Amino acid sequence: MAKQSQTVDAFQNILKELRSKIYKPIYFLTGDEPYFIDKISDFIESSVLSDAEKAFNLTIVYGRDIAAGDVINAARRFPMMSNYQVVIVKEAQGMRNIGDLEIYLKTPQTSTILVICHKLTDGKKAGDKISGVVKLVKQKGVYFESKKFYDYQIPDWVSAYLREKGIKIDPVAANLVAEFVGNDLHRLAHELEKLIITLPPNSKQIQPSDIERNIGVSREFNRFELTKALGEMNFARAMQIADHFAHNPNANPFVLTITAIYQYFIKLLRYHFLADKNKAAVAKELGVNEFFVAEYERAAKRYSAGRCVGIIHLLSEFDMRSKGVNNGSTDHGELLKELIYLIIFGK
Repeated sequence: MAKQSQTVDAFQNILKELRSKIYKPIYFLTGDEPYFIDKISDFIESSVLSDAEKAFNLTIVYGRDIAAGDVINAARRFPMMSNYQVVIVKEAQGMRNIGDLEIYLKTPQTSTILVICHKLTDGKKAGDKISGVVKLVKQKGVYFESKKFYDYQIPDWVSAYLREKGIKIDPVAANLVAEFVGNDLHRLAHELEKLIITLPPNSKQIQPSDIERNIGVSREFNRFELTKALGEMNFARAMQIADHFAHNPNANPFVLTITAIYQYFIKLLRYHFLADKNKAAVAKELGVNEFFVAEYERAAKRYSAGRCVGIIHLLSEFDMRSKGVNNGSTDHGELLKELIYLIIFGK
């Protein structure tokens, strides 16, 4: 979780400086996780200037509508009846001639706070055309790279988000939220805020029942419960969940189910080869809450490393079958049931 931890630490440090009214002339916010970029930009927009100052000193533009020269002209203006002016460029990845910002960044206006929101799609890099801009930003201001979280890191983020608000969440409930909502942090934050509102007065704890009642995911029939049943070799329970999935295919697509099973057995395989099986060390290496380490310990006694490898190959085969390869007419519900049987009882 190193890159994601760096993202969160850098994000919190930037907000800490901003709350202390320590401002830099340029904030270049980039990366494939828009949540942190938007949070920093929104904070600067709402807090640096008073409402009266915003009328003359707040400029918000969109990259697709402008060229770098327009931004430079706006940034070089002096504030009116204020110590600062704020210029925010949203969706800056669409700006024409963005490399020309180097001209301004060599001698930025100290009374201007220029915010560049340069969002990237998954896996894409900013490219060489802004390398000179990035170099100057690092010298003159703040360069922030916002990294997308992996799915397995979301429960910890959910717990941390609520902890800052003085609310605890059961580890199972955090996993349910992550499973149902995914790794869209904006949507996650929205769902968590809704959850907070629905808590009974003076309640500071979110349980799985709260998730089921307010978000809609079943605490009994979900991918988390399925992998748990597989780890326990509980055939009846796993088939019960598979039957529920078969009757609710839109809410439980096969591709997400098989991905969850794959990730579970990859972690189980990694567990077998860990030199340090201390609970904290296992949790860190597998990217899970310490609460779930005992589950992996028990599952490892049922599934050897060699068997985990065989199951991973089996999952690859069933993934292809679900896409029509070597599969006549077996639907996804029946495929999942066959897969469960082979995982627990072997070929």
